[in-house]
Amino acid sequence: MGTPYFSVPILKSLYQNGYSISAVYTQPPQKSNRGQKINKSPVQGISEILNLDFRCPLTLKNNDEEYRFLKELEADLAIVVAYGQIIPKSFLNLTKKGFVNIHASILPKWRGAAPIQRSIMNLDNETGISMMKISEELDFGPVSNIYKIKIDQSQNAEEISEKLSTLAAEKILDNVDDILDDKAKFVEQDHSKATYATKIDKKESQINWNSDAPKIMGKINGLFPDPGAFFSFNGERYKVLKAEIGNGIGKVGEVISDQLEIACNKNQSIKILKIQRQGKKPQRIGEFMLGSQIKKGSRLFYV
Repeated sequence: MGTPYFSVPILKSLYQNGYSISAVYTQPPQKSNRGQKINKSPVQGISEILNLDFRCPLTLKNNDEEYRFLKELEADLAIVVAYGQIIPKSFLNLTKKGFVNIHASILPKWRGAAPIQRSIMNLDNETGISMMKISEELDFGPVSNIYKIKIDQSQNAEEISEKLSTLAAEKILDNVDDILDDKAKFVEQDHSKATYATKIDKKESQINWNSDAPKIMGKINGLFPDPGAFFSFNGERYKVLKAEIGNGIGKVGEVISDQLEIACNKNQSIKILKIQRQGKKPQRIGEFMLGSQIKKGSRLFYV
């Protein structure tokens, strides 16, 4: 059970290593924002390529058809990776060894919808994947294994996501074997240490130049590629795709160079390297500045 690109390497790993995948569950195709093109989920796409049976119910809640289907399947194990739906309590006993979730954080830290983004935005030094049994409450179940990686502060959410997905694709094989052989030990989380990675609200995306440089970089990297960190100038939005910390000094929000270096708090600055003007294609900063109205001495205000 999975939906985004993060889930794809895990499904491919199981398939390529000979595990019998009786069914794949993924979110239904979505209409895109621009035009009315229908976009299949990445997991549906790979399921079609691998010729795997897949199902796309709108919801599992009160869904008797899917309940009966899963029950009759008599599957050994369900593996859930960023599926995007709550699994009803009544479903959790429909496989012999339960439902196992691959969660992209070091549980009990960052339970919830956006663990990778929140970890980067919080300037954490490490993140990881947790193999946990699904229980009724969100990311609350016991954990068997945790695998950690360091967070390089120059890496964005897309890059960290790829790293974690690759790691999970490798580690899932031994974990499945241990679960099927009853060798896996699931240990209760320390719930007193739980923190929550709430879904990203687009209102959070605006850059506050009154923050210090590492915090701004955390927002830029944590929100890449979607929804992206942005600033406004003359009523238009500019999405910052890539940046680095500089050592320029100026008034907060002031453009202090011809290459779009912007002063922020604590006598620090942010050098923008790649940017996207509202409705335009991404551009490297040298190309962007040739036709830009944002000149040295301009002020960018946080509203």
